[in-house]
Amino acid sequence: MARREAPEVNAGSMADIAFLLLIFFLVTTTIETDSGISRKLPPWQPEEQEPPVIKERNIFQVLVNSNNQLLVEDEEMEIEELRQAAVEFIDNGGGTGDEACDFCQGPGDASSSVNPQKAIISLVNNRGTEYGTYIAVQNELVAAYNQLRDREAQRLFGTSFTAMEAKYNDSRTSEGAKETLKERIELIKDMIPQKLSEAEPTS
Repeated sequence: MARREAPEVNAGSMADIAFLLLIFFLVTTTIETDSGISRKLPPWQPEEQEPPVIKERNIFQVLVNSNNQLLVEDEEMEIEELRQAAVEFIDNGGGTGDEACDFCQGPGDASSSVNPQKAIISLVNNRGTEYGTYIAVQNELVAAYNQLRDREAQRLFGTSFTAMEAKYNDSRTSEGAKETLKERIELIKDMIPQKLSEAEPTS
């Protein structure tokens, strides 16, 4: 009896189909990207170098416990009130002589910061603090700096600090305009530096 040959399967188009499916998934799939908080690390310092002396009045202490409650300058505070409290501390302008602030609009309280260049916000979280609370506190503190920077940029240049940064990062902005914007942005940052110190979380 003659042996029958098995029919061949035409697989020539299988590679094309697989390639089309691959393109389809690459086009339609969204890739999740991790978002974080923008922070510039301080420059490296030798271990033998003595830490700078910081006056107690220039430190704004913010503590967050495991119950997501805030203790600001030894007083309980809601997150919604934190931004204004930070603005008042940074903008206090309580310095005299070389430490005087000529653009601060605060009351000049002798028990608060001398000027924005010296003001430091110290944030201490508990290991049990919820991530949402941690982010909310960070946002309020950064917003306090941005509020003051916007005010001074508006006073000096007639536009907000955030608008200058957005225009500087715009690819359509000319190189000459970017140079001017960079100088203005650095000037505002020097006037109101973002000094946010985050200590190791407590348990």
